[in-house]
Amino acid sequence: MLGDYRITGRRASDIAASVEAGVGAGALAPGALLPPMRELAGELGVNPNTVAAAYRTLRERGVIETDGRRGSRVRARPSSAPRDALRMAVPAGVRDITEGNPDVSLLPALDAALAAAARRYAQAPTLYGQDPVDPELARLARADLDAAGVPAGPVALTSGALDGIERVLAAHLRPGDAVAVEDPGWGSVLDLVPALGLRVLPVAVDDEGPKAEAVARALEAGARALVVTSRAQNPTGAAVSAERAGELRALLTGHPGVLVIDDDHGHAIVDLPLHPLGGVTRHWALVRSTAKAYGPDLRLAVLTGDAVTLDRVRGRQRLGPGWVSRLLQYAVVELWTSGAVDRAAVARSYGERRNALVAALRERGVRAHGRSGMNVWVPVADETGVVTRLLAAGWAVTAGARFRVESEPGVRLTVSRLAVGEVPGLADAVAAAVRPGAAGVRYV
Repeated sequence: MLGDYRITGRRASDIAASVEAGVGAGALAPGALLPPMRELAGELGVNPNTVAAAYRTLRERGVIETDGRRGSRVRARPSSAPRDALRMAVPAGVRDITEGNPDVSLLPALDAALAAAARRYAQAPTLYGQDPVDPELARLARADLDAAGVPAGPVALTSGALDGIERVLAAHLRPGDAVAVEDPGWGSVLDLVPALGLRVLPVAVDDEGPKAEAVARALEAGARALVVTSRAQNPTGAAVSAERAGELRALLTGHPGVLVIDDDHGHAIVDLPLHPLGGVTRHWALVRSTAKAYGPDLRLAVLTGDAVTLDRVRGRQRLGPGWVSRLLQYAVVELWTSGAVDRAAVARSYGERRNALVAALRERGVRAHGRSGMNVWVPVADETGVVTRLLAAGWAVTAGARFRVESEPGVRLTVSRLAVGEVPGLADAVAAAVRPGAAGVRYV
């Protein structure tokens, strides 16, 4: 059935990871038949429900397919396919709220900023050997970080938040090390960690960020690093509160060797204050991308942290791309200094839509989360069923499998393309999809 390959694991996430590892290594070829659930459960000494959960995760991620009594087989798609590549085709006429993109009407025009950058570049073209960070950008970025209470540290630039996270992890960790990651959390980080040869330790999240008891368990299990989304968490909209930050900082003082990474990608699109965790342990970093507020194609993120971490990141960067384009840096400086984005107005726009949807869902008895940012997370019992029913009702939403390891199923609704007037209709559709046959019924 599987040849010489043996599936291992005691938890559903470990069993699923073992199958994906086999597919990625070529040991499990497309079409390979997986063992029946009860048979595999007996071999592993686990409950059949655990294997069923693992197979369900693999199906939702597109790694395997199940054909009734013929069993489950490996699909042609390789397990290395990133989660965000597992997108469904959205039929014509269906409202698509699956993509986590910003509202383009809130993004600034770049022509003036790029023209100003080109003029500045013409006066002094960038050549090899120059400082990789424009001094004016570094000054502005550091002042903004200081105002938010981020500990002092040098400034570097990366090509987006994920690039920064990868470089910081690679600066300290080695294959086999464990990383505590939010669950549910950003699918790209959940893909990046194993791609670096590291192990994911899932950490439960609520509206105020990672739960302290879940982080404690991960640290006790040997986590060498902790990655936390400060605000506008994807997919739940969580934001680390002052109280939660205090709990986590107190916890981290007992683990000075743990690398802490704050991802503040929600900077400039949320109105909740930042409560960073960096500075408690020896090594830390905070990354701020310009993507959400100024445009995804503006591939620039500000990175700060302790001196050793930043020195390692910049040293390795010199052996690769060298630096982030000075043209982009000049354009960002122009955008910042010209006030091209009204941060309060952007935060208010996303907040009005998000809060309206959360409130409408709760009026209909549907539990929903969305404290900050542009996403709303709805826990459900059956992701596939809810997504299918919503599609039939004219709404395309994202199945939570893209964001989960061990957490309960859910669906993500992105509000950036949503008008406030559409909220009641969407809420009705979600309520009907979550509770088939209960359409039109209001729950309290």
